[in-house]
This record gives sequence, structure tokens and C-alpha cells, in this order.
Amino acid sequence: MFLQETGADPVKLEIEDTGRADRGWVRAVILAGLVSLSGCGATAVAPIDADPEQRQRVDLNGLWQAVGTAHWNLEGGHAIKGPATIVLGALGGIPAGQSYVVDGPIPYKKEAAAKRAEYRAAWNEWDPVVKCFIPGIPRQTYMPLPFHIVQSENKVFVAYEWGSNSRIIHLDRPNTRAELPSWMGYSVGRWEGDTLVVEVTDQMPDTWLDATGTWHGEALKVTERYTMRGLDHIDYEVTIEDAEVFSRPWTIKMPLYRRVEAGARLLEYKCVPMAEDAVYGHLRRGANMSEPTVKNLF
Repeated sequence: MFLQETGADPVKLEIEDTGRADRGWVRAVILAGLVSLSGCGATAVAPIDADPEQRQRVDLNGLWQAVGTAHWNLEGGHAIKGPATIVLGALGGIPAGQSYVVDGPIPYKKEAAAKRAEYRAAWNEWDPVVKCFIPGIPRQTYMPLPFHIVQSENKVFVAYEWGSNSRIIHLDRPNTRAELPSWMGYSVGRWEGDTLVVEVTDQMPDTWLDATGTWHGEALKVTERYTMRGLDHIDYEVTIEDAEVFSRPWTIKMPLYRRVEAGARLLEYKCVPMAEDAVYGHLRRGANMSEPTVKNLF
């Protein structure tokens, strides 16, 4: 990945982004660097000229998780049977949920809505997350597993349990962009009072925003807002912009909850092995493609 700043030469990062979600050694190096930036452990991030009280007040460090059904369907709906019910029964169903979209349905343009309907009809074949590709932002945040935020003065590092993915939010690189798109995009943050505002650009157009075919194009811009609601809650607000696909910008909102149980920590969910049966099962010796199992989705 390359970064380019107005009036400056591109700066090459030592990280190469791939679509598959298994880059543990990269995460370890990044985390070690961020901890060294923050001194002994992580400190609360705030503007350099902020008063000490604000620095203590704005502290996003910790283990967080979205609780709900946004990863299934941002617009909500009734419970439905999923492709996995044929082998998992009731455990394979998709639960009902409320809408996380502010002010009505997602404003797709006519042609884009038709494409979404096509995707939705066979979502399990098209959804990149089924195949263990990186969910992208904001979907990575509300996947059904926790994530860990580590803050320093100039960076915010976020490690996600789903797929063991991670990203860096740069607080010290205003007006920069990535020269090439990546699955997690490029995140630049700033503080507006007590709210961390993150602009995410240059994401791969292949990611979806949920499992109902909610797609976007190459012009996607995501603006996240993290506002502490209390010690253990964050108000998470996301504005989606893509003039090629949507008729106007639109917003989703949801709370994020701190994991406070004893021993709470980030574990691993390496999704590549979980996807192998569905994606490659038909290539195994002796595979019977006539049996109705989840292996035959593709």
C-alpha cells in the first residue's frame, strides 16, 4: 500500500494488504509499535491542546462488541430460514432484527437496487464474508465477535476477532489518501470535541455492508463517529457516501458495548478453515455433490 500527501512524495508502508483475513504477524508488529508510541501501555487519545480532564474522559481503550443483527441485515426484518438450516436446523436460521438505518430505507439508485436484488436472491454465493474475505469498514465493526481498541497519541489500533483482522487509524496524517485500494481501506482520524471522527476511503469495491447484498462501488467514503456514552458504552454512527450507487448519503447508528466480564480478552476466529468446506468441498476426492449440505453452496 502507498500513501500520498498533497505536495509530498508517496511513502511506502511495510504492510501488504491481501483479501484473505490471516495476517497475524503484521498485527503483532503493528501492536508492538503502537505500545512503544504510547509509553508504558496505551493512553487516552485527545487533541494535543486538550485539557487533562478531557484526556481522561475520552478513552476508547478496551474490548468492545456490537450486539444485534446489523451484520445480517442493516434494514431489519423478520426471521428467515438460512441455507444452513438444512444441516443445522433452528440453529441455522437468521434472526429477526430492527433497522439500524436512520431516516428510511437505504437510498439505492434504481439500477443499483436491481443489482442488490440479484445479490440478495443468492447472497450466500456472493457475500465475500462467506468465503472469509475481509468484511471491510463499517461491517467489520458489527460482525458478531469483539474487537480491541488500543490508543496512542497519534494512532488508534483496532484488532478484530473475526478473521483476526486489524487496521490503524492515523491521527497524524491529515489530507492523505492511499494510492491503491485495500480490503480495510485507509483510515484518517481527528477529534471533534469528545468524538473520534474517522474517514475511511480507498476500500475494495467487493465488500458488502451486510449479508443482504448491500453493496457499494469504488467511490465509497465511510465516516465513522465514536462518542463515549459512559464508561462502558460507545455511540457508533456511520455515514455512507457513494454517489455512483446511492442517491444521497445515509447513516446507521448502534451502540457498542464494553466486554466487562472477568478475563475478557480478544481470542481468535481464523475464518479460512471455516470457509474451506463451502468453497472447496466439491474438489475433495469422493465428494458427493448431490447431497444437500452446506458444502454445496458453491
